[in-house]
Amino acid sequence: MTIDHFTSETTSLHRRPFAEGLSRRKFLQVGAVVGGGLLLSPRLPSADDTASAADADEFVPNAFIRIGSDGHVVLTMPYVEMGQGTYTSIPMLIAEELEVGLPQVRLEHAPPNEKLYGNPLLGGVQATGNSNAVRGAWKPLRQAGAVARTMLIAAAAQRWNVAPASCSAKGGEVLHEATGRHIPYGELVADAAHMPVPDHVELKRPDQFTLIGTPAKRLDAPAKVNGTAVYGIDVRLPGIKIATLAQSPVFGGKVKSVDDTAAKAVNGVRQIVQLEDAVAVVADHMGAAKKGLAALAIEWDEGPHATVDMQKIVGELEEATRSPGAVAQNIGDVDKAMAGAATKVEATYQVPFLAHATMEPMNCTVHVRKDGCEIWVGSQAMARVQATAAKTAGLPLDKVVVHNHLIGGGFGRRLEADGVARAVEIAKHVDGPVKVVWTREEDIQHDMYRPYWYDRLSAGLDEKGAPVAWNHRFAGSSVIARWAPPLFQNGLDPDTTEGAIDLLYALPNVHVEYVRKEPPGIPTAFWRSVGPSHNVFVTESFMDELAAAAKQDPVAYRLALLDREPRGKAVLALAAEKAGWGQKLPERTGRGSSLQFVFATYMAHVAEVEVADDGMVRVRRVVCAVDCGTVVNPDTVRAQVQSAINFGITAALYGKITLANGRVEQANFDTYQMLRMNQVPAIEVHIVQNTESPGGMGECGTSAIVPAVANAIFAATGKRLRKMPIDPNELKRQG
Repeated sequence: MTIDHFTSETTSLHRRPFAEGLSRRKFLQVGAVVGGGLLLSPRLPSADDTASAADADEFVPNAFIRIGSDGHVVLTMPYVEMGQGTYTSIPMLIAEELEVGLPQVRLEHAPPNEKLYGNPLLGGVQATGNSNAVRGAWKPLRQAGAVARTMLIAAAAQRWNVAPASCSAKGGEVLHEATGRHIPYGELVADAAHMPVPDHVELKRPDQFTLIGTPAKRLDAPAKVNGTAVYGIDVRLPGIKIATLAQSPVFGGKVKSVDDTAAKAVNGVRQIVQLEDAVAVVADHMGAAKKGLAALAIEWDEGPHATVDMQKIVGELEEATRSPGAVAQNIGDVDKAMAGAATKVEATYQVPFLAHATMEPMNCTVHVRKDGCEIWVGSQAMARVQATAAKTAGLPLDKVVVHNHLIGGGFGRRLEADGVARAVEIAKHVDGPVKVVWTREEDIQHDMYRPYWYDRLSAGLDEKGAPVAWNHRFAGSSVIARWAPPLFQNGLDPDTTEGAIDLLYALPNVHVEYVRKEPPGIPTAFWRSVGPSHNVFVTESFMDELAAAAKQDPVAYRLALLDREPRGKAVLALAAEKAGWGQKLPERTGRGSSLQFVFATYMAHVAEVEVADDGMVRVRRVVCAVDCGTVVNPDTVRAQVQSAINFGITAALYGKITLANGRVEQANFDTYQMLRMNQVPAIEVHIVQNTESPGGMGECGTSAIVPAVANAIFAATGKRLRKMPIDPNELKRQG
């Protein structure tokens, strides 16, 4: 589907057999792009050294670009749009190198195909996450545009019988300055389709950029504003039925019995589908499905986790931190340094389970036939959806067609395919297409949660208060171990440890250990800013504790440890300056800082908070300084920082999922509260300009804001909060 005309129809890319008839040489060329090399089109003729048009009026220089005779460029988008601006920033990469205007680029979702569209920063998995869409696309997509430009120039030069070096491209045309001739790309596509694919192309230097680095309006915004944008939940097929479901209230439980008499009597209810651990009501519309679901009398076999509660979970994690874990980092001799320290500081920290609570609840439309299965969904991991659906339906992979759509909030939740599996299970019992929609309660109570973490830290300071030893052991679930087992090695994975190791500060002796401890029966998953959402809160809060123990200003304390990290030092100094660090504030109002280097981006926050006498916290202002390398679209950077800050403040003030009797206690936005518009702070974003490779942006602000808020609360009240979310009872004014 194109971004200027979203439909639920199968796109031409879904119909074309991308992987058929590839020679070994072509296969290797196709795979090379994932590592940053040249990607040739898999739809090649027998000659190995030419690109080909799939149709007479198309030029297809590689698997990312098609150029039609009308001059429009169609980008096959290997990443998905879920509000982070991918559908604008990545077309900017193509448009920059191809020398076309941004409105000239249209988008189609890439089909499931990890050989062609695997994410180079996720081990080749076709997925959008970990703040790496632009990072992963930075070189391959620019190369794709440069290849197309080079071949179009070569085609024009051949037509004019001049040297390609005497020609240039601009505004969707090839120009020959010496003679004043020019020709639009659309008139060259037939010739370009038969030009040799260059082995090497020159990419633009940063000083040559005309689009990258400039503010660009979101290409997906008009459709979202006028209501024509199609999300997964918007799909409406002829004859479609709507289903909603009740799953076992205890993870691992099963259906014991169902009385569906009253449900079947509801007007519009067509069918009751009973599965091993869930019951679905299939109806003409959602209203009837919900009424039918409410009328069901279900008896559950709650299974082995019916007695699980938070005391048990936290107790097991706390106990796990008392035993050695896998060593994530070891520098120097912590024990020796600690023994000689003038001051010792110890603390334990905890962060809770968190739900994703996306605005668009979980949904998936499925049509299962005897000879195939068709899926309509919004997913961050297309190939995983296809594989899961094929396995659940008992079909070969090539019999499953997946149509991806805009996503109304991902935050890591839609990296999972559990909802697709459930929808296919239901659809196998339904004649025709069925859209399965989770109610908000089912969505929150059957999410896959950010892990609960328990951390134990100690540090030693010398006579001047400088840290000489840093010891950190933490326990919790490894999402990577389940989601991508090959990446979990020797008891460690890169997500779990990011933000806990390789700290920016000059710490001469460091020891960090991770103890994998999976909670009983509770599914865990990636949550916006993943590992750093836990680790940065802990490390930056503890760094503040060290500054307090040394009786030093927390920003000055950090800056003194950053001489070897000039980019990190610069963003912290900038944020502090812009926030007015050190200026006097009213009583029970304070500023707190944080610094991080995660997702290849340097970021510093200064939060200003006010604590009322009843302990309620209001975040009044946040100042962010960010160095994310080369900025593709500064508007997107600012928007992502603002979004992530509000997401993180929500977690700091309210976010927690708790269990009692094996059941999640939160159910909707009354018990799993979101930050309201009138609570949103004033946010300033200051971007440091440079020409380094781009860093990630979608998640950084979330991990950085929580410790900044906690540290600001300490500055305002003298109370150190080591457990999230904030408990107002601990902050009430005494007397």
